[in-house]
Amino acid sequence: MNVYSKGHTQIRYDKLSDSLAQELAITETILRSRHQFFNEIRDNIGLWEKTRAMAISSIVLMALYGAVMGSSHSLWQAISSAIKLPLLFLITAIICVPTLYFFNILFGAKQTLSQNLALILAPITVTAILLFSFAAITLFFMLTTSQYQFFKLLNVLFFAISGGIGVLFLVQGMRTVSATEESGSFTRQLVLIFWIGIYAFVGSQMAWTLRPFIGYPAAPFELFRQQGGNFYADILVSLGEILGFFILK
Repeated sequence: MNVYSKGHTQIRYDKLSDSLAQELAITETILRSRHQFFNEIRDNIGLWEKTRAMAISSIVLMALYGAVMGSSHSLWQAISSAIKLPLLFLITAIICVPTLYFFNILFGAKQTLSQNLALILAPITVTAILLFSFAAITLFFMLTTSQYQFFKLLNVLFFAISGGIGVLFLVQGMRTVSATEESGSFTRQLVLIFWIGIYAFVGSQMAWTLRPFIGYPAAPFELFRQQGGNFYADILVSLGEILGFFILK
């Protein structure tokens, strides 16, 4: 009975591993065959499967990177950041998707809500892939430097690079999916630029609300920090400390 139970558990574990590997395979597809990938979104081919795979891949990869960030403070911070980082991107997307969808409809777009969701999950997945690629570098600096502000700004830089490349994927995807829609195309491009700005502001505010992700070394673990200030002022303060203008107490 015990042998059967262990064997049954092993089979279920192997199936789960194979299923996760299949979902994560979407990451290579996006990077290697992006044009075909976006064409399939335009033609509604496997839309649900793609959306599910991108959501799972983004959650897993961002959770791993969040754990690396948080491990600079404590185990609890690593667990907290592994949960909060995927939430940051996915909740921001959920908040902002309706805006892009309805504005696109207003200016003649034919895409469905599910197509818009897939198009937005694609750059989020790319961002997650690139963040994961920075994990080893983040870990290296975590082990070789003790300056909190430098480590925080390093992570902000990695997020900016990954997010910027993700935005390029979004622009390319929107162009591919809208290639056959000539009317209102210029206006929709302006809408997309406007929406990217909204997404960035909502995302930065969401990050500020969910902080800390790294945790100040001298402070005990805290799940959330008291509200006050803003993301951009905090970045300027961190730069000021690194450049020696002032030191935080």
